Amino acid sequence: MPVTPLPLRGRISSGRGARIEYGADYNPEQWPREVWVRDVALMREAGVTIATVGVFSWALLQPAADVWDLDWLGDVLDLLHDGGVAVDLATATASPPPWLTTAHPEVLPVDELGRTLWPGGRQHWRPTSPVFRRHALELVERLARRFGDHPALVAWHVNNELGCHNAHDYSDDAAAAFRVWLRERHGSIAELNAAWGTAFWSQSYGRWAEILPPRLAGTPANPTQQLDFARFSSDALREHLRAERDLLRAITPDVPVTTNFMVMTESSRMDYASWAGEVDIVSNDHYVRPGRHEHDELSFSANLTGGLAGGRPWWLMEHSTSAVNWQEVNRAKRPGELVRDVLTHVAHGADAVCFFQWRQSTAGAERFHSAMVPHAGPDSAVFREVAALGATLDGLAPVAGSHRKRAPVAVLFDWDSWWATSQEYLPSSRLEYRRHAVEWCTAFTDVGVRVDVLPAGADLTGHALVVAPMLHVMDTARARRLTDHVEGGGHLVATYFSGIVDANAHVHLGGYPGALRDLLGIRIEEFTPLLDGESVELAACDGAGTDWTGTVWTDRIDVVDAEVLAHYRTGANAGRAAVTRRAVPGGGSAAWVSTQLDAVALAALVRLLLPPAAASELPTQARGRVELVVRSGDGVEFWFLVNRTTDPVDVELAGDVLHGVRDGELVRLGPRGGAVLRRAL
Repeated sequence: MPVTPLPLRGRISSGRGARIEYGADYNPEQWPREVWVRDVALMREAGVTIATVGVFSWALLQPAADVWDLDWLGDVLDLLHDGGVAVDLATATASPPPWLTTAHPEVLPVDELGRTLWPGGRQHWRPTSPVFRRHALELVERLARRFGDHPALVAWHVNNELGCHNAHDYSDDAAAAFRVWLRERHGSIAELNAAWGTAFWSQSYGRWAEILPPRLAGTPANPTQQLDFARFSSDALREHLRAERDLLRAITPDVPVTTNFMVMTESSRMDYASWAGEVDIVSNDHYVRPGRHEHDELSFSANLTGGLAGGRPWWLMEHSTSAVNWQEVNRAKRPGELVRDVLTHVAHGADAVCFFQWRQSTAGAERFHSAMVPHAGPDSAVFREVAALGATLDGLAPVAGSHRKRAPVAVLFDWDSWWATSQEYLPSSRLEYRRHAVEWCTAFTDVGVRVDVLPAGADLTGHALVVAPMLHVMDTARARRLTDHVEGGGHLVATYFSGIVDANAHVHLGGYPGALRDLLGIRIEEFTPLLDGESVELAACDGAGTDWTGTVWTDRIDVVDAEVLAHYRTGANAGRAAVTRRAVPGGGSAAWVSTQLDAVALAALVRLLLPPAAASELPTQARGRVELVVRSGDGVEFWFLVNRTTDPVDVELAGDVLHGVRDGELVRLGPRGGAVLRRAL
C-alpha cells in the first residue's frame, strides 16, 4: 500500500530554504583521515549540500561477528555536519563482510545452473536468506540507534541498487520462499496448475514441495512459471526493502527512507511500479549508454522515474561526471553533456542531483569510474565543471519542491509485459519492449509535444492521448480502464503484440489483439513477424506518407469496425491495413499500429494521431530540436528547454530566465545546451 511521504523539505533544508540538493556518494574509508578535512573544504567549494555515506562499509563497521566500530563513521558525520553538508546515511547492507559469508555460506546466491556466486564482488547475498536478513537487520538497528539523532542525518538509504546483481536467486531458500509466494497468489495446487497450464508437457503438480524456481532445463521453462518467478523475485527484494524500512521507521520515525532504483537501459528485473509506494523519496541511479539516441533514453528514464514518483519531486542518487568503467568502451562526456543531462533530470522532477562518487578511487573495481574529484585532483576540467554545476543548481532553488505538470500525452510502461515479451518461444525473438516504448516517447518529443511516461496502472485522468506500446499482458481490469478512457472521450494508441495474454500469460481466444479486439474494431488471425533485414513499405491513406518503413513485425488485419489510416504497400500483407483507428461515441478513439515504424514515419504518424488537446506548446522552429518539460508551483511554471542537437537553437518564448541566455525575445540554447524559464500563471 502506498505510504504518505514525510515532510522531507523541512528536515533537509534546516532553515536554509528550499533548494536543489547536490552531492555524491562519499567513501572516506578509502582515504586517510587527513584527506577528509580537505574533502569537506572542496565540497563547500563545489556547492555540495548532501553526501551519501556508508554504502559499502559493513566490513569496517562490523569487523567480526561480535566486534563493532561505529566511531569512525560518527567522526565522518560530525565533519560533514560542521561543513554544512547533510548526510543520506546508507544501511551498509549491500555487501556482506567476509566473516559472515565464511561462517554462513548458505547466504550466498545460486544461479540457474546451480552454481554458487562467491564473495569477491558485491551483492553476494540471497534476498530470501533468513540468516542474512537477521544479520542485516542487526546492523541496521545499530546504525539507527547510534546515528538516528545526529544533526547531519536527513535520510536513510536502504541497501544499494537492490537486485543489481542478485535479483534472481535459484537457491533452496528461494525455492521455499517461492512456494510460499505461490500459495499466497494462487491459493491451491489446483489453481496453480490452472494458472500455469501444467496440462501441457505433463507438468501437473501434486504437492507444493514439487515446485522449483525455473532452473536450467532442457527447454525453456513454463512461461507462466517464468513470469511468476520474475514477479516473486522482485517482491522478495521489495520485502527486504520493507524489512529495513520498517525497522528504521520504528526507531527514527521522523527520518525519511529511500533506496536507489535503477530506471535505465535494460535494468528489467525490479518492478519499480510496485516499489515506489514503499519509500518516502523515490530515488534513481542513471548512467548513459553512448549511442545515437542516448539522450532520448536518458529523458525516458528520468520521465519514467517522475511517473513512478507520481509527478512529485524525486532524487537522482547516482550518475557520472564523465566516463563510467563497466561498458566495453567508456567514453568521457562531451562539452555540454553534463549540464544538459542534469537539467533533463531536474526537469522531470529531480530535487537532488548526486554522482557516484565524490573522490575517484585508486583501487578496486571502480577505480576508472569518474568522480567529482578525479584522479587529476581539483585542478582539473571535471572538478571545475562540477563546481560550476553546483552554482547552476543553486540558481535553480526556486524550482525545488515544484511538481511536474501533467502532459497531454501519456506513454504506459509495464514490467509484466517487459518480462513476458523477453521470454523464449514467442512469434519473434526480436521484440525489444523498452526500446519500443522509448521510440514512441521520442516521437512525441520530435513533434514538440510533452509526454509523461507512466506505470501501466497509473491514473489516466487529464491525458488526452494514451499510448500503450506492446502492452502484451492485459487482464480484464486493465482492458476496462483503457476502454473507460476511450469511452470517456480520450484517445488510445496500442501497438503490435498488445492485449494478447492475461495475467497468467494465457492467450485471449477469439483472435488477436485479444482483450483489445472489440475496442479497436479489428481482428487478427495470425501474426506475420519479419525476418532480420526484412522491411515493408507503408502508405498513409491520405497521401501524407508514402515512404514509411516498418520492421520487426506486421499483422494480417481484418478490419471489422475501424478506419484505415495506413496500409502496407509491400510484403506478405500488401494492400492490407497497417494502421487503423476506431472512433467511439463521445469523441474518443482507439488506434492500432501493427509494425515498428522508423523515426520519420513514427513522427508523421504521431502528427496524424494527435488530438487538438495535445498540440505542441513550442514555437515551430524549436520542434524536433528542443525538448520541453514543465514543472509547476504556486502560481508559477518552470519551463525547461533542452537542446537535443549539437547546433545552436533560438527559441522565442517569454519568461524570466533562471538558467540560460536571453537575447531580446529569443532564448539562445548552445549545442547540447539548456535553459530554464520562470513563467507566471
